[in-house]
Amino acid sequence: MERAIFGTRDGGILVGYGPFSSQATPPESGVAFYRNDFALRDPEPWLIPDRVEKLENFEDFAAPEVEWMSPEPGGFTGVFREVSEAINQGIIQKSVPVVTEQGDLKGGRAEGILRKLTDLAPALRPYGWIGKKSGFLGATPEVLFRLFDGRIYTMALAGTARNEEAEIFAVDDKEIREHEFVAQTLIEKLSSLGMVRRKERDILDLGQLIHFRTLIEVELYQHEEIGKLITHLHPTPALGPLPRTTDTMAQLEKWRERLGCPSSFGAPFGLLQDGEFEALVAIRMVAWEGDQFQLPSGCGVIAESRLVNEWRELGLKRDSVRRLLLD
Repeated sequence: MERAIFGTRDGGILVGYGPFSSQATPPESGVAFYRNDFALRDPEPWLIPDRVEKLENFEDFAAPEVEWMSPEPGGFTGVFREVSEAINQGIIQKSVPVVTEQGDLKGGRAEGILRKLTDLAPALRPYGWIGKKSGFLGATPEVLFRLFDGRIYTMALAGTARNEEAEIFAVDDKEIREHEFVAQTLIEKLSSLGMVRRKERDILDLGQLIHFRTLIEVELYQHEEIGKLITHLHPTPALGPLPRTTDTMAQLEKWRERLGCPSSFGAPFGLLQDGEFEALVAIRMVAWEGDQFQLPSGCGVIAESRLVNEWRELGLKRDSVRRLLLD
């Protein structure tokens, strides 16, 4: 049975059960899920479930046992050099290649990950889609935006380090610069929509990893349609190129495809309920197609980035997801 999973702000988990009906625009009332790919190619991304339930416990499926194959650095090395060359030529300031670790299912079921989603740190939001033969499940720290009562609530989330490096991370020029790229670009995009209020940058502790985070609130000048807001704000500067143009997005898509990135990684995944909409950013996830599993991780590449450091960060992110969802 097809299912959509969304972690609500109160710590609960809402599950929508199929069969789902799809449509191009959000319904005027009731519950609907928003599911699309990174390129927003689905013409009918709004999914209306047959029924919804708020659950705290899932069926006791056996956890998936996956034999992972470590990615070879050659593919990423080539893409990293191309990104760096584009930065040196002034074409872009930043882009976000994604490395994906491939794996074969040897036992258990993908649905076994669901039990892991009921016991997460408050900063992580569970989400996912379980289709007939494919799907994805994850726990993300990043919210694309929440739309409620004429306001947008969003965040800049960029810059990564291990938890034990928190003291030096707080003053790391490269990580701060990467984060400020994201925060300032997001604020510029939001300024056309309303009055923007930015909070102080802080550090979000996710256990094994830490990130810089800046919370942002926007009081809208006028009513904005949800679909237009998604198109305006996705991808976040943390996952997309700077500047974001048709050409730079097309190039990022090519890099993602070369590195085997699942189309759902980094895409918006949302819930409309009682007139309030919230979209999560689909990172920290595991995807599958039949018995083939994928574990993606991305890194922001700017002028100061170094190949060895970025490769290490990508591995740290995948390891943290493995521990969170599979161990």
